Amino acid sequence: MMPTIFRQANRGAWRLAAALLMALVNAGAQADEAKTDAQELKVSVAVGPAYALGQAAERWAQRVSDKSEGQLVARLHPGAVLSLRDPALEFVALRDGAADLAIGSSLFWSAQVPQLAVVSLPWLAPEPAQLDALVAGPVAETLLAAVARNGVVPLALASLGHRELALRAKAVKVPGDLAGLKIRIPPSPVLAAMYGALGAQPLTMPFAQAQAALAAGTVDAQDGSSATFAATRLDSLGLKWVVQWGAVAEVAVFAVNQARWNALTEAQRAVVRDSAKEIARELALLVRKEDEAALEALRKGGMTVVRLTPAGRAPFAAAVRGAYDKLAADAGSELARAAEAAVKATAQ
Repeated sequence: MMPTIFRQANRGAWRLAAALLMALVNAGAQADEAKTDAQELKVSVAVGPAYALGQAAERWAQRVSDKSEGQLVARLHPGAVLSLRDPALEFVALRDGAADLAIGSSLFWSAQVPQLAVVSLPWLAPEPAQLDALVAGPVAETLLAAVARNGVVPLALASLGHRELALRAKAVKVPGDLAGLKIRIPPSPVLAAMYGALGAQPLTMPFAQAQAALAAGTVDAQDGSSATFAATRLDSLGLKWVVQWGAVAEVAVFAVNQARWNALTEAQRAVVRDSAKEIARELALLVRKEDEAALEALRKGGMTVVRLTPAGRAPFAAAVRGAYDKLAADAGSELARAAEAAVKATAQ
């Protein structure tokens, strides 16, 4: 028979094991309860993390999740999947609750917030410092207020740089070089008006169709960013030139669905807002690095990059002045004048 001391020790060990097991079960239950209590936030962005804008959205989601200590779980939904893969509908998705958080381009969100189109007025802010002047100060405050009036909570703005032009036959040096050219553009009144004023034929078509048309030479050029040109290998489709002409600028808008914002505590709002502002400051650097890497890749692919000087840009700006004035009126004449003054102040 087992000695009494051993029986007592054995019972003590079992009690300890049982207590430890119960502690683990309780800890697991508490963790599951914490997970259940965590609020999931759907983060929308039009591109994937391979692009600077997509990286920014990914960082924002991660930072919100980390800083909220598990209270908020932000999940990235790239490729505009929450807005039928249409960047122009992303603001609608955010406003109506299909997305909780979003980072979008001012060019595309201007379909619902007309004031945002002021950033993209042709040759308004062709230099980086000029564009930076529009994402700070009174102009930025006016843009954020316009976003708020349209039903979402704006948090921050950041520079996204400029759109460029990739061409097959030759570089564009004077306005007449665009006469008759068929140029693929995304659906945008700003781009359509600008290229139309320059005598080109702007076309919108799905990417697969555009690839075939560019390869066949039935479309002459593509509007977009250098990063997009590099990612889609335009050099393999027979395009030879990239013209950096500073025509149309874009800024990123960080925003939150109004109902979701109202449901957050003050501490949670601070996490979302402060993280957005942090990432907005990082985004400008991400864009510059992305642009440098893309241009290097395009040159390696055999494309020639041409950058127009201020003197070289002037005839283009003059040629589209009529379209500029109409677009400025649509965005708000007073806002356009304020933007022009902010840009002019960078030269002083």
